[in-house]
Amino acid sequence: MRISNLRLLVSLATLLAIISLVNGQKIHQPVDTAFSSLHNTTIKGQSIDYKATIGFQPVWDEKGMPVATLHYTYYTRENAGDVGKRPLLISFNGGPGSGSVWMHVAYTGPEVLNVDEEGYPVQPYGTSDNPFSVLDVADIVFVNPVNTGYSRTIPASGPEVDRSRFFGVNADIKYLAEWINTFVSRNQRWRSPKYIIGESYGGTRVAGLALALQEQQWMYLNGVIMVSPADYQARASDSPVSSSINLPYFTAAAWFHNKLPADLQAKDLDEVLPEAEAYAIDVLMPALAKGGFLSDSERNEIAGEMARFSGLTKEEILHQNLDIPTRYFWKALLRNDGGYTIGRLDSRYLGIDRKTGGEQPDYSAELTSWLHAFTPAINSYFSEELGFRTDLKYNMFGPVRPWDFEDNNVREDLRKAIAENPYLNVLVQSGYYDGATTYFNAKYTLMQLDPSGRLRDRLHFEGYRSGHMMYLRREDLEAANEHLREFIQKSSAGGKAAKYGND
Repeated sequence: MRISNLRLLVSLATLLAIISLVNGQKIHQPVDTAFSSLHNTTIKGQSIDYKATIGFQPVWDEKGMPVATLHYTYYTRENAGDVGKRPLLISFNGGPGSGSVWMHVAYTGPEVLNVDEEGYPVQPYGTSDNPFSVLDVADIVFVNPVNTGYSRTIPASGPEVDRSRFFGVNADIKYLAEWINTFVSRNQRWRSPKYIIGESYGGTRVAGLALALQEQQWMYLNGVIMVSPADYQARASDSPVSSSINLPYFTAAAWFHNKLPADLQAKDLDEVLPEAEAYAIDVLMPALAKGGFLSDSERNEIAGEMARFSGLTKEEILHQNLDIPTRYFWKALLRNDGGYTIGRLDSRYLGIDRKTGGEQPDYSAELTSWLHAFTPAINSYFSEELGFRTDLKYNMFGPVRPWDFEDNNVREDLRKAIAENPYLNVLVQSGYYDGATTYFNAKYTLMQLDPSGRLRDRLHFEGYRSGHMMYLRREDLEAANEHLREFIQKSSAGGKAAKYGND
């Protein structure tokens, strides 16, 4: 709910109008500016006054020249007391190349997308107050990396900026760590407990940022939150690992669509998934490790059990040599039950292909559904609710390819950051029906994060009965925000010394 403009550092609307008169069709890219407004909402029954600041903050090169500018939206609770005790949550989405729109207007922000109870889009499009936002306990900044949202590169010298500066695992982490340092300094948040949250590829991003902030910016965090994280190290593993850890997701999706055998279907999902997880780790993974040396009798037995836990037929599994591509699963699960495909990012969604035959769906049913709701919502929210108007296009997905995935060591970086920082805790949130970054892949990442097991008490996992963006489902929107709220409150040190050996 918008109240009024608070202060105008630079009137973007006026500036754009003047430049339009001078330069005709030229689109102006703000580089270093901010625009604020006051608002009110109700969270958990409590009236909350807050300030929303839309800003652009530069990325500088070694000579101090701006080579890019990042668009951000920063929410601060009014009259919240000592800023040193007020947590700051820094939020990223993933892609790579995705804007921060998803968690901004569907999860933690003060307004939430208009969708039905299960997360399907409804018209009229737009947003409404989010009664579960964590803005009551933490200030939040939503950051758009280069070429996402309204963020863009800026040629400082010559016709083109070096793309290797931004578009890769390590390049992304390096410039964002420096950008965060500047943001924290400008907004006087050095004393605040700090948290970084990233969804999907954003999980890779924040895992790497945890160590980069500590060792390059001397900034120590209280928490890292990974929402439906993508662990490319696990995904790039040989099939004994990468294939077996997908099985529990197959079980979840098949359970949702009533495709499991009667005895498993009769159980609650919380009872079925531990069985699938144990089978994946204890039986399937070592069997797949034998590869072509698996005996025929073992192969048939494994195929039968995989069929039982996946909803596919034993013959299909044998034809795939026990290694089921997720794209095949999305196509095949309901092939003979209505002929629908199921969604990649959320397998509750159904699609209709040109042909029921084939090895993969024609399109991602869930993503097309989300885009036709999120896109009008974020554009109208900025212009109508926050008063920010521009001719720039909001990049839901921006041009960041090719992306350099070489030297991806973020899993070890996160382990080292936790070990170096006794305050640092990790929370992973995943939807059971996510077929892109599966929930058990995320669990496996936590299992492998610290081989010593001595950091286990600071690693936390929460699962939800929805997909990649679990917060779209109303019940999970409330639960996931509450889990965030509890995580933030418990991991804010509150005077406790950062040392090992505490009772």
